[in-house]
Amino acid sequence: MADPTPQEVRTYIAQGLACEHLDVEGDGRHFFATIVSAEFEGLSRVARHQRVYRALGDRMREQIHALSMKTFTPAEWSATSASTHHH
Repeated sequence: MADPTPQEVRTYIAQGLACEHLDVEGDGRHFFATIVSAEFEGLSRVARHQRVYRALGDRMREQIHALSMKTFTPAEWSATSASTHHH
């Protein structure tokens, strides 16, 4: 199976999870995703990751260990992005 591109990984996640913001970077072997979804409300970090893995399903069973992610609710994301803009 060919290594997925960051764009493909992004599409897979978006198909299975309603995201307000979704960014995936990677080289085909290792991926880093920033995911903002209202579905993360009230979930622990581990539960959020499981939710993303479920969205990816079998497509990335082989590559899933190479995906690291940051998960945010919309409120957490706006707090985070607000704080990064202050100098």
